[in-house]
Amino acid sequence: MTDTAVLICGHGSRDPEAITEFAAMAKLIEARLPQYHVGAAYLEFARPIIRDGLESLRSAGASRILAVPAMLFAAGHVKNDLPWELNSFAAANPGVGIEYGRDLGLDRKLLAAARARLEEAEASSPRAVPREETMLLVVGRGTNDPDANANIAKVARLLWEGMGYGWTAVAYSGVAHPRVDAALARATRLGFRRIIVFPYFLFTGILVKRIYAQTDQVAALHGDVEFIKADYLNDHPLVLDAFVERVDGILTGDNLMNCRLCKYRAQVIGYEGEVGAAQVGHHLHVRGIGTDADHHHDHHHHRHHDRDHGHSHDGHDHNHHDRKNGA
Repeated sequence: MTDTAVLICGHGSRDPEAITEFAAMAKLIEARLPQYHVGAAYLEFARPIIRDGLESLRSAGASRILAVPAMLFAAGHVKNDLPWELNSFAAANPGVGIEYGRDLGLDRKLLAAARARLEEAEASSPRAVPREETMLLVVGRGTNDPDANANIAKVARLLWEGMGYGWTAVAYSGVAHPRVDAALARATRLGFRRIIVFPYFLFTGILVKRIYAQTDQVAALHGDVEFIKADYLNDHPLVLDAFVERVDGILTGDNLMNCRLCKYRAQVIGYEGEVGAAQVGHHLHVRGIGTDADHHHDHHHHRHHDRDHGHSHDGHDHNHHDRKNGA
């Protein structure tokens, strides 16, 4: 064990099952990295929060902490909220070096894991439907960052071409459009015998469960179409491999994010005014407040305030700039 530690930085969720899955994955990552003390912490809702996770590693003797975002794409959480947390802690603890990894991003290992999830979904059906008669709907979380949203479209395209489906489309669980219900309504009019709904998420949670529920609702109205709900990525071994690579990437310098289409660095169409925006955190109001299991209610008292923020807290849309059409 060295004085270098690793912190897996999760988003957090109000759903206890999501927290359980994240904690289990963190343990699996820890088993892959026996040379480090590995901790896990959350940006919002669950505990320990990021600050406390960093403090725990520092108290255990770490003088260098490698922070890895457990998030698929670099949007506001990766670009603003986590750096703010890490920088704030570093400023208060000058004796600890904190280095930040990149998001999981577009990765061959994750695409292979996605293919495996889709193959598992197909195998779960007793029907034999050719892929050319199957439509694939890939569902992303949805953000106020067009680069991150575009990555979902690229994932869908790569899976479509690589696996030979008849058609593909993308949808988002919040903030961006089209939303899942609208995308499913359109999909049923295209004439495919089977529609596979694939949440491109790491863990379960309120959003994934809502995606599945919306799929069931549409399926009940269209008995002539087979709807299959594919599993999300979760703890597939290739996902774990990707996390280990992100840790190694910090040490080798291979941790650069896509800055050419980052709305904070380049004048992306429709977001020109956000170039050079201050890097600040937006989660102080929900940091460490607990899951629904802790409170036995739905955090209704946070929803009005949350709608001013440009992301989704497990299903509630928040827009920093009140952009029309959810973009």
